[in-house]
Amino acid sequence: MDGVDLRLRAGESLGLVGGSGSGKSTVARLVLGLLRPDDGEVLLDGAAWSALPERRRRARRHRIQLIQQDPYGSFDPRLTVERILTEALPREAPRATRVGELLSLVGLSEHHLSRRPHQLSGGQRQRVAIARALAPRPAVLVCDEPVSALDVSLQAEILDLLDGLRSRLGLALLFISHDLAVIRHISDRVAVMRNGSFVEEGSTERLFGAPAHPYTKELLAASPGRARERGDRPETEQT
Repeated sequence: MDGVDLRLRAGESLGLVGGSGSGKSTVARLVLGLLRPDDGEVLLDGAAWSALPERRRRARRHRIQLIQQDPYGSFDPRLTVERILTEALPREAPRATRVGELLSLVGLSEHHLSRRPHQLSGGQRQRVAIARALAPRPAVLVCDEPVSALDVSLQAEILDLLDGLRSRLGLALLFISHDLAVIRHISDRVAVMRNGSFVEEGSTERLFGAPAHPYTKELLAASPGRARERGDRPETEQT
C-alpha cells in the first residue's frame, strides 16, 4: 500500500474497486487489524486500532466484522445453522431469541436452523454468513467480494439485503469488489485502487458520471454494462 487514506462514516457505504492485485483485500486485512501497517495507522471509533496488541483489541473486535467471498469455505461443515450463529453470539446474549432475530433479519426462517452448509443454496449460505457477522452487533461490516460467486439475480437480492440492513441498523459498509455494477448498486462513495494506491475517490454519482483519472475511465469503458449502453457486440461476435 502507498498513501492509502480513507474515512468511513457511520451508516455509509464506501465501495473499493480495482483490478486483481490492486490491493483491495490488503486494505481489508489492515482495516480488520489482521495486518499491521508499516507506516500510518487505522482508527476505529476515533481511537487507536492497528497500533494495539490483539489482547487490547479483543474487547472491541465485535465492532468490526467480515463477510467473506466464500461462506461455504468459512463454515465448519459439521455445524448446523443454529450452532454457527450461536457460536458467534456474545455469551451474555439471550441465544434462542437472538438466533431467531438474526434469521429474520436476513430473510431466513427457523426451518433453516437444523440444516448444515451443504444443505443450503449459495444465496442462503451468504445470508447465514451475513447473520453470523451481525451476531455481535457490529458498527462496521467489511464485505470482501460477498456476491461474486452468485448469479446476477441473487447478487441483486443480497445487495438489497445489505443496503436495507445498513439503513435499519446504522451500519457502515466497506464494500470490496472488482465489479463496477455491484459497486454502483451499493455505494455512497467509491475509491478506485491501482497498484496499491488510490487513484480517485468521490461520490458514486460523480465518479460514474464524470470520472477524472484515466484508469477509472478505462475501468468504466471496459465494464460489461458500459458496453451494453454503447451497443457494442461481444468480442466473439465481431468480425
